[in-house]
Amino acid sequence: MTLQEFFLLLMSVLASVTGQFFLKLGALKLDRVNLGNAVNLVLGIITTPELLTGLAFYGLGAVAYILLLTRVNLSVAGPSASLVYVFSVLLGYFIFKESIPSIRLIGLSLIVGGVILVVWQK
Repeated sequence: MTLQEFFLLLMSVLASVTGQFFLKLGALKLDRVNLGNAVNLVLGIITTPELLTGLAFYGLGAVAYILLLTRVNLSVAGPSASLVYVFSVLLGYFIFKESIPSIRLIGLSLIVGGVILVVWQK
């Protein structure tokens, strides 16, 4: 993976994680969905600035990922994009004070190890 390709991957991952951050912030402002409040909840989604910001960042992440796909095989880009999961767990831990059980840490380690093996060049 070249430096330019790595930069596109990093942009895609960071934009997607930032999108998840804002989506979580916006979701915290909403009530739990049920049959009685579904319509109001949808209206709340399209009028909550954090949710719109999150969707915009997801869009930027998708654009960066598409650009990455023009340069890298899907068999490399796809697994590399799974780094979003790692950063999302860390975001949940540090920002939203969510716990990370040991088994989840093992899973995250496997993801990171797998990405390293996928992008490793001889």
